[in-house]
Amino acid sequence: MKMYHVDAFTDQLFAGNPADVCLMDHFPSDEVLQNIAKENMLSETAYLVKDGTDKYQLRWFTPGGEIDLCGHATLATGFVVFQYCQPTSNLVRFETKSGELTVAYVDGHYQMNFPSYPLNQIPVTDEMTATFGVRPLAAYLARDLMCVLPSAADVRNYQLDAAQLAKLPGLLQNITAASDEPKYDSVSRCFAPKLDVLEDPVTGSSHCQIVPYWAQQLGKQQITAFQASPRTGVLYCENQGDRVSLSGDVVLYSVDELKIEE
Repeated sequence: MKMYHVDAFTDQLFAGNPADVCLMDHFPSDEVLQNIAKENMLSETAYLVKDGTDKYQLRWFTPGGEIDLCGHATLATGFVVFQYCQPTSNLVRFETKSGELTVAYVDGHYQMNFPSYPLNQIPVTDEMTATFGVRPLAAYLARDLMCVLPSAADVRNYQLDAAQLAKLPGLLQNITAASDEPKYDSVSRCFAPKLDVLEDPVTGSSHCQIVPYWAQQLGKQQITAFQASPRTGVLYCENQGDRVSLSGDVVLYSVDELKIEE
């Protein structure tokens, strides 16, 4: 099977969030899918199967297991479909564990539309303060935990401790603050030690929680988000009520042939 290594949410190689996209005729066993993801050791490996209609079946695996929603690997998969499967199309539909997702090519960027996460506020705890080295201004919990830190410097300077992070609620743990750079609205970082991913470089699904928060706080629907991982990445976002539009750039690194036997 073909596997495409793609850097998402960036316009240059060796930045953004890398994902491997495997294009296949059918899904092999979950064990095989998991083993490929472990071998790749990226935060996400995406698996794509054409379902005989105008849609594709799409699944995502981390090294620690299957996940129900992933932004950067969906963006990467959309890029692969446009480049190698449907070069004359400007919209692709995916059937996933989170329902139908789409990727479109709009104004020079690849654009996704995802369901928003509800802003369920929870009490800030001493454990959160101990983990992040500063007391969060607020905390929210949906699938993931989001802690709002006092400053962008607090987000950038956080030295991650996987053991402490794993004790906090949420599948992923996100930290965010208002940006200290005028070209961005927010800054964030994302951690997933429960999925064997210490820090995810640029995270689309996290912004299904981050974008509604900053749209509410800033009184605007268009949010330009900077993820301050060592690789960094930029997401161009729009809050749409119960949906979030996430756009970004994509760069191809390599095309490989996997020799897999079930």
